[in-house]
Amino acid sequence: MKKLFPLVTTDIALFTIQDRSLRVLMVRRANEPEFGKWALPGGILNPGDDAHLDATAQRVLSGKTGVDVPFLKQVATFSGAARDPRGWSLSVLYYALLPSDQVHAVAGRATDAIEWRDAYAPGSGLAFDHADLVDAALAMLRDKVSRAALPLHLMPARFTLTELQQTCESILGRPLDKSVFRRRLKDELCIEQLPGEFVYGAQRPAQLYRAVNGFRF
Repeated sequence: MKKLFPLVTTDIALFTIQDRSLRVLMVRRANEPEFGKWALPGGILNPGDDAHLDATAQRVLSGKTGVDVPFLKQVATFSGAARDPRGWSLSVLYYALLPSDQVHAVAGRATDAIEWRDAYAPGSGLAFDHADLVDAALAMLRDKVSRAALPLHLMPARFTLTELQQTCESILGRPLDKSVFRRRLKDELCIEQLPGEFVYGAQRPAQLYRAVNGFRF
């Protein structure tokens, strides 16, 4: 009996912060199956070019959106005979984080358009089982945000503590206690002050910070 090998793909939930809202990047499919539907950026493993699945995810994301990300993590594997009309498929889901000052995504290969959508409401009628994939990636991101270092991958190079807290709140969908949040930052030692650099506004000047040297890479 001839062996049937599953279709192996990677799909990437790329998150960023826009206007204090957590956004996920969706692409409109330019090919069948599911032509014209919105989906996460995804593509098929190429054994000849991809040394590992992380490389597949980076290649697919760059090719379909023009985005290269320093932070990419596996979430889960989704598989089954009914996921894709082309046959039995296996998809490794990743989530990636992009700082708000580096959002320059463009429609690329096999993509008609791109759109940043509310991560908590990415829209109905997504291709394949991608609504479930978005939910899974968001759940893992929310679980990991308890580590203050993780949201730094969403921050610009210079930021205030208030901006960092607001980013965490956008991910969690709820407010955080300011004093508890700042005590946690001191424990993790992941940021440092920028001496003499402040943001000036109606209130007292706000100290600027950055991730500790080398953190993002």
